[in-house]
Amino acid sequence: MLYALVPCHLFVAYIIELGAAQHAKGALGRLKRSDYDPDNDLYQKSRSFQATWYTIAWAHGINATFCLLVTTYVVYYHINHPMIGSICQVHAIIVWLKNCSYAFTNRDLRHAYLNPSSAGTLPEIYSQCPYPRNVTISNLAYFWWAPTLVYQPIYPRSPSIRWLFVAKRLAECLALSVFIWLASAQYAAPVLRNSLDKMKTLDIASIIERLMKLSTISLIIWLAGFFAIFQSVLNALAEIMRFGDREFYTDWWNSPSVGNYWRTWNKPVYHFMRRHIYSPLVGRGFSSGFASTMVFVFSGLLHELLVGIPTHNILGVAFIGMVVQLPMIYLTAPLEKMQGINGRVIGNCIFWISFCLVGQPLAALMYFFAWQAKYGSVSRLEKG
Repeated sequence: MLYALVPCHLFVAYIIELGAAQHAKGALGRLKRSDYDPDNDLYQKSRSFQATWYTIAWAHGINATFCLLVTTYVVYYHINHPMIGSICQVHAIIVWLKNCSYAFTNRDLRHAYLNPSSAGTLPEIYSQCPYPRNVTISNLAYFWWAPTLVYQPIYPRSPSIRWLFVAKRLAECLALSVFIWLASAQYAAPVLRNSLDKMKTLDIASIIERLMKLSTISLIIWLAGFFAIFQSVLNALAEIMRFGDREFYTDWWNSPSVGNYWRTWNKPVYHFMRRHIYSPLVGRGFSSGFASTMVFVFSGLLHELLVGIPTHNILGVAFIGMVVQLPMIYLTAPLEKMQGINGRVIGNCIFWISFCLVGQPLAALMYFFAWQAKYGSVSRLEKG
């Protein structure tokens, strides 16, 4: 049911943009028929654009946020399996981000449409599908399925679909899914269960020992999941959609700093954050440090929704985990710029230590304990 609601919200987004496009065409036509001088003409276009954008922004915001809130409510109160809830929540967040990008990019295209002198700043490929010809259901449907979070009127396309390539990628995903399930059941779950009594009594030495044990298997599971999603699923989807840009990640494992890791491991999210949060803030005069802080605060909120809602425990651990990346980024940034290889090696070691021992294992342990305290063995022990 939740998945069936998504096309409805996307159709509402299309109707909103269709109305905005019709208004823009009408405004441009009226201005061309009038005898305004250049300065007053620009003023009228600016007023028309701003007035329309405020209305469109509110309409898009209500539509997209309502879609996310409905999914969040259903997952938190009615879906008790964390994995099923996570899948639903991930899809809802992806659609919410796509709706935001669709609204922001069309705003920029509408501004260029009303001000032809600024159209030269648009990428050349946009001329193949100029505004408002891009406002169609088929164009939005393609964006919904395309493996990207940043909307464009048109994307580079491959000439054909290699179905054998798709079959190989799907086979990889299936094999890795089975491996992740077996590894989780045989290795991760026992370590997590054996940690419950130590967590309850706050036995710090035993908790650290469990974290060390958990770090190895959690890293293996994370790497398998990363490959399954970013190499197998996204490439298979890109091939089916004939999507030309296949750079979903770069060599994040060689990151000489924590900041470099966040710029390279998840390219779709990185491009969204840079395009719609970081660059607009810097363009409005804010410092790069402030813009980076806003990016990680926003990302932390999304991570908390992604982890806390399916586990029915809003602990703030995922949010804090993202925010504390900022001092680590500033700490390791000078190492990335040092001449020679020593600084980069030290930065890479700091990244891997924080990645393997502090981040994922600790978060998994805390959310698993909270889940068990609410629904599992810890809860039954306390009631007994």
